[in-house]
Order: sequence, then C-alpha cells, then structure tokens
Amino acid sequence: RASARAGEVFISVDLGAITESLFESELFGYRKGAFTDAREDRAGRFEAAHKGTIFLDEIGNLSPSLQSKLLTVLQNRTVVRLGTNKETPIDVRVVCATNMPLYQMVSEGKFRQDLLYRINTVELNIPPLRERTEDIEALAEHFIEMYCKRYKMPRKRLNASTLKRLQMHNW
Repeated sequence: RASARAGEVFISVDLGAITESLFESELFGYRKGAFTDAREDRAGRFEAAHKGTIFLDEIGNLSPSLQSKLLTVLQNRTVVRLGTNKETPIDVRVVCATNMPLYQMVSEGKFRQDLLYRINTVELNIPPLRERTEDIEALAEHFIEMYCKRYKMPRKRLNASTLKRLQMHNW
C-alpha cells in the first residue's frame, strides 16, 4: 500500500492451474494466427501487469522447461508474444508464493537455482496456523465480519467455546 506501484494493476496467476501448452500464451501473449484459435492479438499477463504487480502463485509446480522460460523473462525484462519475434519491455514487481520446499527442490534438481535466486529478493516465511494459534481469533473475527457484510446478516459473535475448539484444531 505504501509502494510506488500501489495504485497500479495487480495481476494474479495460479501457475498450478495453467497447463504447459497454455503457459506461454497466457503469460506472454500471442499474435493473431499464432495458433488455431488465435483470432486476435492478445497481451499476456506480464504485459497486462506492466508498471504494476504480478503475483505468481504455486511457482513450485512449474516444470523445468517452464522455469527456464520464466527465468528468461525475468532476466531480460521482456516478453515475446507467440507468433512474433518482437520483444516487449515489461516493468513489473513479481511476487511469488508456494507451499513447496524450494531449497530442497533445488538440491534435488527439481527447481532451478538461478530462478530461485531471481525471485527470492525478499522471503517471507509464514508458519502454518497450528504454529501461531494466537492469530486464530483475529482471523475468525475478520471472516465473520466479512461474511456478515457480504450476506447482509447482523453482526455475529464468536462463542468462547468455539474459539477454544478452533485453537485446539490441528491446522
């Protein structure tokens, strides 16, 4: 909220949901005629995020070949749409998330060390909820308030016994 990009676009991409065959067209875009259903030029997610932020969720799920393509874009700060050779410069903040053990995957050869280096400028490790049960009450209150507003319900209260049960759950 305090960054220079705060008022710019935020594009979220679930990399776990994009097939290998759609990866390049979704992230980098394509030119009309690049493939059978390419009826018009289309910017990819990186171009759409220009000057803003792109959030790459589930980055640990990428295959080695897709990791290589992503690394090239991050290093060169350009994208090449499918069906063209023209490089388009991009200026994006990249935020990534995963629940995969990336350091272990690097040591096993399943994740590129140079890609990890490129994306790991600032690392935030958020422990599972079971290791921070003191957050449960605030989270529960947040969701109760959010859903009461959404469904136009009167404000609900969290019963003390319910909170205790939530805190005892093995998140």
